[in-house]
Amino acid sequence: MGYVGETLMNLLHQTAFFNLTWGNYVMIVVAFVFLFLAIKKGFEPLLLVPIAFGMLLVNIYPDIIVSPEETSNGVGGLLYYFYTLDEWSILPSLIFLGVGAMTDFGPLIANPISFLMGAAAQFGIFSAYFLAIGLGFNDKAAAAVSIIGGADGPTSIFLAGKLGQSGLMGPIAVAAYSYMALVPVIQPPIMKLLTTKKERSIKMENLRPVSKLERILFPIVVTVVVCLILPSTAPLVGMLMLGNLFRESGVVRQLTETASNALMYIVVILLGTSVGATTSAEAFLNWSTIKIVVLGLVAFMVGTAAGVLFGKLLCLITKGKINPLIGSAGVSAVPMAARVSQKVGAEEDPTNFLLMHAMGPNVAGVIGTAVAAGCFMAIFGV
Repeated sequence: MGYVGETLMNLLHQTAFFNLTWGNYVMIVVAFVFLFLAIKKGFEPLLLVPIAFGMLLVNIYPDIIVSPEETSNGVGGLLYYFYTLDEWSILPSLIFLGVGAMTDFGPLIANPISFLMGAAAQFGIFSAYFLAIGLGFNDKAAAAVSIIGGADGPTSIFLAGKLGQSGLMGPIAVAAYSYMALVPVIQPPIMKLLTTKKERSIKMENLRPVSKLERILFPIVVTVVVCLILPSTAPLVGMLMLGNLFRESGVVRQLTETASNALMYIVVILLGTSVGATTSAEAFLNWSTIKIVVLGLVAFMVGTAAGVLFGKLLCLITKGKINPLIGSAGVSAVPMAARVSQKVGAEEDPTNFLLMHAMGPNVAGVIGTAVAAGCFMAIFGV
């Protein structure tokens, strides 16, 4: 009986109940909230479901992301190997390949002024950089944190890895992906606050047709120009443009379908669960993480506001031909931010279709965030 009792006690103490802290329970509740938002409310479930489930797993079983050096048999946890692909910049680059293959760059080509709105939205990144330094982060950590303002998870992970900020990569990635998913919640109040009903009701002229030659030349020219100026952006900009060249060339349909479907979704699963698994209670519930989350939100809100305000300026210059709402799409959350521009505009006038106009600044924002990351890498000699 003593042996049986001892065995039962050993089994009992192996359950998670005897190993969880109050912090683990807090993070488990947060995971449930994320799952609710994703499944019930439909807030970007492709992002939030894997992130939330990774968060749930690591706070029940922390060893799922343990490194080989911390184990007795030299074998790391499952999600450790997924996360290593994040640190090596493999998954972020593959995400950009898929985004390029899925995205129509035509609206940006047809309306080059969209580049300016995409650039204006990057103001949130650089303002957050100086604010982060003021809050005690060193220069590289401040750069890694500020890029959250672009609402671009892959670029946030990429830059944190390149700048040697692996310790901050988890909170930065979770904050970036969370704000990407919550674009429909965060952006509309800012957009409505900074615009009038008349401005939100502006109908824009149809975009001109874009030729096949323009579509093919665009990714090639952008790659050459951007990568010559900022070679460190090649993994992101290069993969983004390669994916788009697959799409527009029309001669590699199988590669386009693979990059935009099977490969993209596989990478989202690996990246989402590994990002979620960085949110163990001991790593996430501290003042540094709270500051990162707040700074990221501030950066994202400032970027949204800057895009809208620049849209208002262009509206004034063009005598009412540009709806300022499309400026908010200058952040990098593709295509969520463009959809929000469409939704807010349609609330004022259901016949107003801004989606394709908003896709121009949205695509420009993807390129702009990658360029901002390249600027930081150039500054720090990475």
